Parts: sequence; C-alpha cells; structure tokens
Amino acid sequence: MKIVFATGNSGKLREASEILGGGFELVTSAQAGITEDIPETGKTLKANSIQKAEYVWDRCGMTCFADDTGLEVDALGGAPGVYTARYAGADKDFNRNMDKLLYELSVLETEASMASAIGLSVRKVSRRARFRSVVTLIIDGQRHIFEGVLEGTVARQKSGEGGFGYDPVFIPDEYPGKTLAEITEDQKNAISHRGKALRAMAEYLKGLQTEDSSIL
Repeated sequence: MKIVFATGNSGKLREASEILGGGFELVTSAQAGITEDIPETGKTLKANSIQKAEYVWDRCGMTCFADDTGLEVDALGGAPGVYTARYAGADKDFNRNMDKLLYELSVLETEASMASAIGLSVRKVSRRARFRSVVTLIIDGQRHIFEGVLEGTVARQKSGEGGFGYDPVFIPDEYPGKTLAEITEDQKNAISHRGKALRAMAEYLKGLQTEDSSIL
C-alpha cells in the first residue's frame, strides 16, 4: 500500500518506514507533488496533525497521514508542547531548542535553591516530561486519529549521537540513565511515542486489508 507521509524530515520518514515494515510504501509529500510548506497553525497537536493530513489529501487525493509531536515538560506547564519544533525560533533549530529548554529548567532550579537557602518552603523542580504524538490518517476521505505517549525525564545535558530532535536530552523511563540518542533505533522504535501511534495505525490498515481479502 502506497501512503503519503506529510513530512520533509528524513529522520521521521526512516523511523516510520522501519516501524510500519513491509506492505507499506511511504512517500514524502514532496514526492507526491507538494513542495510548498504544509501549514500547521493549530493550537493543539491534534489540530496540527489534522490540518497537515487534510492539506495533503486535498491536493493529491491519496491515502496519507501526518503526525504532530510535542514535548511536554511538567515544570514548564506543559511547554514547549505544540511549539516544540519552534521553541527557540521559527528556524526549527533543535540544538537551540534544547539549549533553551535546559536553560529554563536550570533557572527554575536555581530560583528554587535560592528560595530554600533563605528558609522558604519550596517544592523540588520536577524534570518529568513526556513526548506525545498524534497521527492523523486519511483514507477514502475518512479521518482516523491515533495517539502515543512516551514518559521520561529531561536530562541535565545533551548526550548521544543518535536520533533527532530532542532525543539527546530525553531519558525514557524504559532506559534509566540513557537518552533516546544513546539507544539503538530498534530500541527507540519499540518504545517511542510515534512508534506507538504508527503501530496502532498499521494495525488498523492491516485490518482493512484483511477485510478486503476476505470479501474477495
């Protein structure tokens, strides 16, 4: 089955191809003839995911899907959230995004330490966080939503050469002491937020294929 993935991110495309496995041929939106930037002006991850998928469907009419993923940090009130890719600016520079995130958490921890030093009762700054992915699939004009979450903590510094995005500063609960950038792609795919959502989508598509073959 050929499916258009509304992304220009080679890391996402590789990850999705590995997770979906055989039986699915992924092509990028550019390969489907959509070379302009796909808008994502929604206020939530779900809204952005839907917007991107519908944009692709309206222009090529092929089975397609889009994802929107956000990092939600408890101490920052859920930020960066929907602004994850553009946290430090519109250029989507993830090194700058990570630097900003680490700096903001260090400021909160310093403030808490200073308050504690003068006798104020303050709660320890939590570094708990999670990645959340929302995938929207459009097939035969019908919209289907799949979600996945990966719980963990924000590291104190970047570590690891693998992965992409915020992977060097995110420590998943499943691998204490290691960031997503320090584990293998297979290990990451098995636990990742996007992996969970994409596997749910794949199961749905395989179910449709099974129904079609049974009819035949």
